[in-house]
Amino acid sequence: MAKVIKLRKGLDINLKGKATKETASVECPGEYALVPDDFCGVKPKVVVKEGDAVKAGDALFVDKLHPEVKFVSPVSGTVSMVERGDRRKLLSIRVKADGKQEARQFDTKGDVKALMLESGLFAFLRQRPYDVVANPEDKPKAIFVSAFNSMPLAQDFEYVLEGQEAEFQAGLSALAKMAKVYLGVSAKQTAKALTEAKDCEVNIFDGPAPAGNVGVQINHVNPVNKGEVVWTMGAEEVIFLGRLMKTGKVDFTRTIALAGSEVKAPKYYKVKVGQKLTTLLQGKVNAEGARIINGNVMTGLKTTAEGWLGAHSTEVNVIPEGDHADEMLGWIMPRFNTFSTHRSYLSWLFGKKKEYVIDARVKGGERHMIMSG
Repeated sequence: MAKVIKLRKGLDINLKGKATKETASVECPGEYALVPDDFCGVKPKVVVKEGDAVKAGDALFVDKLHPEVKFVSPVSGTVSMVERGDRRKLLSIRVKADGKQEARQFDTKGDVKALMLESGLFAFLRQRPYDVVANPEDKPKAIFVSAFNSMPLAQDFEYVLEGQEAEFQAGLSALAKMAKVYLGVSAKQTAKALTEAKDCEVNIFDGPAPAGNVGVQINHVNPVNKGEVVWTMGAEEVIFLGRLMKTGKVDFTRTIALAGSEVKAPKYYKVKVGQKLTTLLQGKVNAEGARIINGNVMTGLKTTAEGWLGAHSTEVNVIPEGDHADEMLGWIMPRFNTFSTHRSYLSWLFGKKKEYVIDARVKGGERHMIMSG
């Protein structure tokens, strides 16, 4: 029976604009991009040039320090641009999709780590400490997978998992060949593919955010001691691995949540990693100038409609920027529609079910961070 770990500290923020459990597809016949900044700790070395034809699964760049770690194209097509910034920093590699989606075939019968390195799936493994792309020379004591995200407006992985249970289990079984796997599950999740998953140790977490944070789960289940390394992988990325094990081909299709108070009809969309956000957002946002967040509202990155879906992003959130907000008396004005953890406003009378609209304002100047103690 799975161990239940109760967490008392934390905070759930109930925001307006949750994605309804309805899924649509978004076709993107144009460009896709792989952004090296999505993979922390990597020094990219480009292995293609503009005009090269690539298949899904062909390498676009590698890590200079570990050339065996490859970062591959999500689609088949032609390399349209190698974008560089100041000091020739690599910003992105763009691929013009050909619409055929031809994929490179991999042999899945050999070593799992070698397969992941060659197919680009190893790039989705991150190590703790430091949360950088895993070092293939390390021997991790465990691999952690969190099957839920407790942040506001986050993707509901249990919904995303429907119809992909076999691929998820295949991915877990593949990871188990490299190290012991720990699967973190929410107390609210009931899918047997999660609670009765095989080839892993299932731990149930009951508590507010950040209970879904894999770092919190590591600390409660098997803490990282000096000199030790553990690896982590996103739950949907485990499905990527399962697809590879079953078909021999990479498929970076995600089911992401388009959510937030500035989205007209928040719901789920099937997209590919590196897809241009314009294809997802066009005609779906209430107002121009809203804050577009690549990821969740707590840890995601500010972007624009011309940006690209992040390699690890499971949601795109759109909230008010707040630039033109004009509030009488400012924060001291009594009100019912502002969130507070200390009952500063009367909104606490409505309980935890009340949904709030929060904008992106800092509400004050830049704060000084002083290290002490």
